[in-house]
Amino acid sequence: MPIYHRLGKIPPKRHTQFRQPNGELYNEQLFGTIGFEGMSSLLYHIHRPTQVKTIGKSIDIAPKAALDRNMRALKLIGFDVAPENDFLESRKDMLFNSDITIGVAAPKKSMTDYFYKNADCDEMLFIHKGSGTLRTLVGNIQFEYGDYLIIPRGMIYQIAFDTEDNRILYSESAHPIYTPKRYRNWFGQQLEHSPYCERDYKLPTELETHNEEGDFVMKIKKQGHLHELVYQYHPFDVVGWDGYNYPYGFSIHNFEPITGRVHQPPPVHQTFETSAFVICSFCPRLYDYHPQAIPAPYNHSNIDSDELLYYVDGDFMSRNDIDAGYMTLHPGGIPHGPHPGAYERSIGKTKTDELAVMIDTFRPLMVTQAALDIDDKKYYKSWLHHD
Repeated sequence: MPIYHRLGKIPPKRHTQFRQPNGELYNEQLFGTIGFEGMSSLLYHIHRPTQVKTIGKSIDIAPKAALDRNMRALKLIGFDVAPENDFLESRKDMLFNSDITIGVAAPKKSMTDYFYKNADCDEMLFIHKGSGTLRTLVGNIQFEYGDYLIIPRGMIYQIAFDTEDNRILYSESAHPIYTPKRYRNWFGQQLEHSPYCERDYKLPTELETHNEEGDFVMKIKKQGHLHELVYQYHPFDVVGWDGYNYPYGFSIHNFEPITGRVHQPPPVHQTFETSAFVICSFCPRLYDYHPQAIPAPYNHSNIDSDELLYYVDGDFMSRNDIDAGYMTLHPGGIPHGPHPGAYERSIGKTKTDELAVMIDTFRPLMVTQAALDIDDKKYYKSWLHHD
């Protein structure tokens, strides 16, 4: 996260003595990425963050391909995924490659029995339904419908939900998730043409500091396995920290669409980026205002990417028979575009109320059995001409 942030108590100079009221030293920890070259934060713990009591079971949770060479457009009915109590068990991987895993989750219960750390990937959680609190060792973030939560790899967290009715679109990225470089100047500040700015971010607040000894279960995802460890002290024992590496939130409702006289290409909707994929937000906006404009998108070929669209709310003008929670996959190599009737139907319209998240990957996506189980199996025929 390219903004300096700090919470709690920290010493005036890094890597120097910082003592507790009883005279013992606080335990400094560098929480960084890309070796010592990427963004980092300095955390100050009451106890050493290295104290593991026992190492328990390890289970293979890597996604498995049911269809690894997909050349068919898919429509997945996301809300057909049944809710489950446990947060991790509710996560159902749908699509994946070596760069990203994309899935949906419908967790009913808050995480209270364990803490979680994804040591493999940065995570993006898009909150489609529900609200609650993302609790982390560097502070808490309140979230609600429409929020993106960006959680850097290695971050220890729990999630407390307000109700049992929750729906989440998630992605796990093997590459750091950044705000688009073209929106920032060389200092990292959002530029004037950016569709959002620093005021829109939800930064960690309410730093929890627990000084508790016991048996604290930590579930860590590493190399496609979920490992269970027991720590001696509560993981949230940080008294203060500062830096650039921390989770944050951003509401899709605060994305300000870029419009023009004629139809704008998908990059104007870009919200986050990595070296292997982009995440875009399609939001309510005014349509193109050229007198001869066709607001519906033109047919285009996915040559270099697979395109996933997750439909959140409203009327997605270029598609027929789409509802909230649906996901469409348009694989690379096949041109796609507006459904029959949508091209003409859009002429003369002045605005759209659509709300959707798009993920374009630069490598092909493999399809899991969980995805095939909720595929409507006929979406690829939906562009056929009928008299």
